[in-house]
Amino acid sequence: MLALIFFTFLSGIVTIFAPCIWPILPIVLSSSVSGGKKKPLGLVTGLAVSFIFFTLTLATIVTFIPFDPEVLRYFAVIIIAFLGVVLVVPALGDRLEVLVSRLGSFGGRFTSGRGDGFGGGFITGAALGLIWTPCAGPILAAVATLAATRSVSFEAFILIVVYVAGVSIPLYILTLIGGKALAKTRSLSLYTGVIQKVFGIIMILSALMIFFGYDKKLQVTLLEKFPHYGNFLTVFETQAEKTGQLESIRTGKETIPGEKESRVLDAMLQPKLENLGKAPEITGINGWLNSDGTSLEALRGKVVLIDFWTYSCINCIRTLPHVTGWYEKYKDQGFVVIGVHTPEFAFEHKKENVAEALKKYHIQYPVAQDNDYATWQAYSNRYWPAHYLIDAEGNVRRVHFGEGEYEETEAAIVALLKEAGKKVEVKKADMLDETPTRAGVRTPETYLGSDRGEKLVSPEKITGDKQVFTAPQSIRLNEYAFEGEWQIEDERAVAHSQGKLQLRFQGTKVFLVMSPLDASSRTVRVFLDDRVIDQRVGGKDVSGGVVNVTEDRLYEIVDFKGESREGVLRLEFQEGTAVYAFTFA
Repeated sequence: MLALIFFTFLSGIVTIFAPCIWPILPIVLSSSVSGGKKKPLGLVTGLAVSFIFFTLTLATIVTFIPFDPEVLRYFAVIIIAFLGVVLVVPALGDRLEVLVSRLGSFGGRFTSGRGDGFGGGFITGAALGLIWTPCAGPILAAVATLAATRSVSFEAFILIVVYVAGVSIPLYILTLIGGKALAKTRSLSLYTGVIQKVFGIIMILSALMIFFGYDKKLQVTLLEKFPHYGNFLTVFETQAEKTGQLESIRTGKETIPGEKESRVLDAMLQPKLENLGKAPEITGINGWLNSDGTSLEALRGKVVLIDFWTYSCINCIRTLPHVTGWYEKYKDQGFVVIGVHTPEFAFEHKKENVAEALKKYHIQYPVAQDNDYATWQAYSNRYWPAHYLIDAEGNVRRVHFGEGEYEETEAAIVALLKEAGKKVEVKKADMLDETPTRAGVRTPETYLGSDRGEKLVSPEKITGDKQVFTAPQSIRLNEYAFEGEWQIEDERAVAHSQGKLQLRFQGTKVFLVMSPLDASSRTVRVFLDDRVIDQRVGGKDVSGGVVNVTEDRLYEIVDFKGESREGVLRLEFQEGTAVYAFTFA
């Protein structure tokens, strides 16, 4: 537990660099240039107290006093906007001072330095605590899940207090630095009043931005511009040892690596659908498609299938006809599908790309964009695709990872609908199960970025910059090599001058995730066993031995028409083509 507390504290500290903190930074900085000496302390104290209180109690409050939690967010925005007006109009602050002083010394001074400013800072911080939603990794996800079920343990309480402490300390230091910089800069100190008004205007604008949801849009835009930013933020939370401890806190049982999966698989083998526990709520969603948004609580009384997927995953793509088929069959009888689109690659964060995929695969059920992996972490999920079947009472009753077992899943859907009082029957499956068999050797999924490029056999050391690669005279099964000029990044490789790629594989089909670097399409020449690929074995995206890369997606390169074969694939890329991963059938 001590190790987990330590890593929780570090996770809180690095949150200062997370996109979710950016919209509130102007408000935080304003406390360093206005009010008394203790206003920064008041602000971080108010933020911490407010966030801890509402995180742990909001679910309970809403149960006994039904209201939309968004009302609190709007109330907080109004408070911040009002405090901004106070900075812009000092006379208003003076009048407010008279009223606040009647409440005692806590109120402090909002606008001048005659009071210590703690009260004004506390109110501002309390409002921010209602607005600020941390980029929740598994630690906060575990606590939030427990809070939602009103079963918060002492360990969970300690974790959230430690996390918020980690966030508050750098924010406090930031305000102190801002205040001291202003005080030591004589030229600026002469214009303190003007600076206060400027920050007041910034607070008002920030409040309006948050009110209309532009804070979330800002986060998405910045992450699209800098897709790799923030990858380091959850490094302290994603270690196996820590996730195991989090699972123990969530379930109240000691767990070991793989134990959860083992319990799930054991349950799947039983003829009876066992209760695997309360389903975590859908959380931290960046946007919805085909819906204005929903929650498991709102869907209580219905049977729900949570489908974790991503649109460039071939295994996910092969399951979609079955998922959409179930939805069409049973949607009028109390069955709901929620697609949780959790991206594997940076381009999969883009809403327009996901929207195109929904059209392509005829998906009409609600799809949530889980760009920050919040719901993924809440479910302790590790796989694409992953199906979590939830009964009418909100309990997980079946979990399946990967492809296949379509008849079993459909039978479970029907059983749970009957359990909920619906009259339904299992309808005969009317689509082909394309799950690859294990009868022969098949090359595993092969990633081409530096993070997971274990099978790269080019002798050159990856620098992260443009560099020239060479290929050995021969490569073994499941190995690949770059040739020509490439830039190898964390999750992808970008072809430059004379960029080529060789791969020795085994399988019936070969797919490659690719994207053009800009709006212009790119061409890829395809060779199989040192010859231009024959159209008879070329994938559906190959024409005349060439693939036109027009968008960010999965491309089918080779199709042996059901026969598993070994071959050497050589691809020649036009400059500006990005490649991510090979997958195989």
